[in-house]
Amino acid sequence: MSTRRLFIGIGGGSGSGKSTFARRLQRALGEETVALLETDSYYRDYSNLSLKEREHLNFDHPDAIDWGRLLNDLRELRDGHAIEQPVYDYAQHSPSDATVRVEAKPVVVVEGIHGLTHPELRDMLDIRIFVDTEPDIRFIRRLRRDILDRDRSIDTVVEQYLETVRPMYVDHIAPSRRHAHIILPEGSCNELGVELVTEALAARARAAAEG
Repeated sequence: MSTRRLFIGIGGGSGSGKSTFARRLQRALGEETVALLETDSYYRDYSNLSLKEREHLNFDHPDAIDWGRLLNDLRELRDGHAIEQPVYDYAQHSPSDATVRVEAKPVVVVEGIHGLTHPELRDMLDIRIFVDTEPDIRFIRRLRRDILDRDRSIDTVVEQYLETVRPMYVDHIAPSRRHAHIILPEGSCNELGVELVTEALAARARAAAEG
């Protein structure tokens, strides 16, 4: 008998707390229960361009994602097959040669700024969550992350934010909010909200597994 898997999508702006919330959800439900995919892992391969050219690409537009590969991997998980999730090299602005094996589990969580922007992805999701965090908080978190973890300079982070991150949030990410079943203000800083959402999702996951 095939397993009924619960698909959860988590969207929101860069630095909103999506990844932290997704990991907390995975820990709460059990890593043996939750498979976690990040849309950022599925950036298209622009290795035909120079590093300088790749640095100025718009990675915040939905077209920067290899939707064919992501959607195919989700179908494989839905059908009970393990996948090899790509690993993205942020320093080189290009997919690396490495992959991470992801087993098919009862709950599949897809998180990223484009977690709710693509119609075909949304159609696969049983539950859609938008993490809604104030712009100044999101920018400060992104600035800290890109400098400490991705070896970026303040100038390049600010330039990218003004040229692509903020405009794409306005054009694509913010509008995806209307597709959410649940809006979680302030992400993991909202302890009560996280607790309530986690309890509700745990109940849905149990019901899906039993069904």
